Amino acid sequence: MCLRSATQHLCCLLRENMGMVGLVSGGASGLGRATVERLVQSGASAVILDLPSSDGQALAESLGERCAFAPADVTSEADVQSAVSLAKEKFGKLDLAVNCAGIAVAVKTYNFKKDLPHSLEDFQRVINVNIAGTFNVIRLAVGEMGKNEPDADGHRGCIINTASVAAFDGQVGQAAYSASKGGIVGMTLPIARDLAPMGIRVITIAPGLFSTPLLAGLPEKVRSFLARQVPFPPRLGDPAEFAHLVTSLAENPMINGEVIRLDGAIRMQP
Repeated sequence: MCLRSATQHLCCLLRENMGMVGLVSGGASGLGRATVERLVQSGASAVILDLPSSDGQALAESLGERCAFAPADVTSEADVQSAVSLAKEKFGKLDLAVNCAGIAVAVKTYNFKKDLPHSLEDFQRVINVNIAGTFNVIRLAVGEMGKNEPDADGHRGCIINTASVAAFDGQVGQAAYSASKGGIVGMTLPIARDLAPMGIRVITIAPGLFSTPLLAGLPEKVRSFLARQVPFPPRLGDPAEFAHLVTSLAENPMINGEVIRLDGAIRMQP
């Protein structure tokens, strides 16, 4: 494909994204919510996949007819399949799945003062939600994407996962969280290779410090300290910037099998 035709193809993709249908896990808050809002505002349709106790229903209602809520646990096959089915039934197809659901614990491997090891149950729970939950959404979403008519490039859909800089710069107390995010990084390329024959791309974003509900609960002094650790821009990331990258990746057919840090050049200290 020549440069001119590639540019024309990209313009076509941008126009086609007006009718794109996305499924966003963890879509009721933080990075997921910003992604849902951007998708709807750009003319796409979105299914919010989040826990029944989340604000997913209220958010979907506020965004109008091109948004729907699927109460679900990402570790449940039945729940996630219902969310995928909802996308098909309500909007006719599924083009994009964005994995933003995740949990974290902050516990050292061993607390020598209390003579207490890291809870194995907590470690397994983080791994189960963050890795197995992400994979569960991927494996079920691509089954629906594979039914899409391919475009001129053979492209049928896109998966975008959320890892973290903790996958590379894990800090004290982040053994479980870093392992889970490292797992997401590690499965990006092999899944991209698995799905390449069907024209389904797989990409992972590794965010740095973002202003999400998790950080919003910290004292202002702590938030300011964290913001100053970012080389440039010296602030916490805005979830809208994460959402912007999601849509940019969805629009660019050449980005595949890649992990992209979105972190203002931060490298976390121990």
